[in-house]
Amino acid sequence: MWKMMKAAAIGLLTFGLASTPGAARELSEILESGTVKIAVPENFPPFGALGAEGEHEGYDVDVANMIAEDLGVELELVPVASKQRIPFLETDRVDLVIATLGANPERAKSIWFSHAYAPFFSGAFAKADVDVTSITDFAGKKIAVTSGTLEDLAITKDAPEDAEIIRFGDNAATIAAYVSGQTDVIVTGNMVALGISNDNPEMGLETKFVIANSPSYIGVKTGNIDLLQWTNVFVLSKKLNGKLNELSEKWLGQPLPPLPAL
Repeated sequence: MWKMMKAAAIGLLTFGLASTPGAARELSEILESGTVKIAVPENFPPFGALGAEGEHEGYDVDVANMIAEDLGVELELVPVASKQRIPFLETDRVDLVIATLGANPERAKSIWFSHAYAPFFSGAFAKADVDVTSITDFAGKKIAVTSGTLEDLAITKDAPEDAEIIRFGDNAATIAAYVSGQTDVIVTGNMVALGISNDNPEMGLETKFVIANSPSYIGVKTGNIDLLQWTNVFVLSKKLNGKLNELSEKWLGQPLPPLPAL
């Protein structure tokens, strides 16, 4: 009986060890292995997507390449969909997540976040000759917004009574209305505005003001303090030497705005 109980206990212990996810790779282990595994957006241009040559490119991909270069290791890109970002980090399929990851208290229960490395926001956009610097300047103007979005809720709450807010069913309809001249201002995300600018450069679309700011952070597995500290120093150095500003100009068509530090 004792031998049977002992064998069963050993079996359970072995199963438990085998089914437990491996520990996150420390900075020293990444350096020793010669490879860093980084999750990037699967299909979210201009941050990450397949380019014309069949290779991933974008703001986040360039940041991942700079990290590998500064670490002195090879880069293994792991394209991910939004819902895979945190699970891939928690299960040690990647060492870092650089995929337009916003920080909030709920996510912070699961992973750690670096200092912000990229801007991501919703705002009011219009041509240069449209005088708008705050929501109070919506008075007497026609404003295009997609119905039910966070942007819609924000401007509905605070816009002047004589602002004409025109709501559309989806982003495509909102964009079409603005581009065709039906409205004076479009309220949307900065990536949507960038797409409008790229498709219609003659419009000279400008960011008038930011409505909601949600910058992107690099995800690090909870407890991996050495890698988090290194990543924060990396982000700081790239802000100071202008490299992140170069990426912002290249991919987002704007100078890098001030970004928060955690």
